[in-house]
Amino acid sequence: MVEIYKSQESGHLDKLTLKTLEKGAWINVIDPTPYELREISAVTNVEPGFLRSALDDEERSHIDVEDTSVMILTNVPVVYDEESYDTLPLSVILTKNYIITVCLEETPVISSFNERTARLFHTYKRTQFLFEILYRSATFYLRYLRQINKLSEEIEDQLRKYMKNDDILRLMELQKGLTYFNAALRSNDAVLEKIMRLRTNRTLDGILEIYEEDEDLLEDVIIENKQAREMVEMYSQILSQMADIFSSIISNNQNMVMKFLAAVTIIIAVPTVIASFFGMNVPVPMEGNEYGFFTVMVIAMCASLVAAYVFYKNRMF
Repeated sequence: MVEIYKSQESGHLDKLTLKTLEKGAWINVIDPTPYELREISAVTNVEPGFLRSALDDEERSHIDVEDTSVMILTNVPVVYDEESYDTLPLSVILTKNYIITVCLEETPVISSFNERTARLFHTYKRTQFLFEILYRSATFYLRYLRQINKLSEEIEDQLRKYMKNDDILRLMELQKGLTYFNAALRSNDAVLEKIMRLRTNRTLDGILEIYEEDEDLLEDVIIENKQAREMVEMYSQILSQMADIFSSIISNNQNMVMKFLAAVTIIIAVPTVIASFFGMNVPVPMEGNEYGFFTVMVIAMCASLVAAYVFYKNRMF
């Protein structure tokens, strides 16, 4: 899918096509076909490799520079099924005339730039628009991290009441999401540092033009990204410690159950042994006594009670 927009001074967002493409337009490409990639490459004079980079869902964040364009590939957060968090590569390609975004799926980061928010960004200010995309990505990381923290607290409350496998699996899913976030934010940090270094690259004049207000926005992006990294590391440690604690609790509960069952088995075994002695086919005490059976039962019960008392005093149950 290819969507093309251009901001107007009035704050309106015009929709264009490849045939009516104008300078300052934003070309948003989502899961494109090979034909669409060839068309965009021919119209914008962008390397096909740049356009295909974000279509590999394992691609890490980096920057590629060519004579007529710059590609900034970053990883943006996505959420599936409410509790499954992941990241996707998003490439932002700057040329002298256009800004192009390419992604495998429609993400909240890109979809947040629409007709309703058109007054908050300008497609013809390409570098500023790039930084706004990066800033929006960082804010979504923070938003999802707060959601993960809230979910982990709910799971903790559930595990305190009932130890269910489903809750432990939910906890593992959140840990996996934090791992993805951590790796993505680290590579995004490297991209932001390289952008800072590219500010003084004169060969990129006309492509990556950073003005004073753009530098302020870039600093905000770096601060937000750093905050997101710190939150990821903190929440990862909390979830890891929580998983270890509940694992220890489960192991301890299992040991207590086994200890209880062992004690019960021994208590039951005592009267069984006594009854076995008196059930032998040989002369035994009280074999002619009419109260012999009841006497043996009382002896067995007393022995069981003594064994139970000993186990109780030793906290076997």
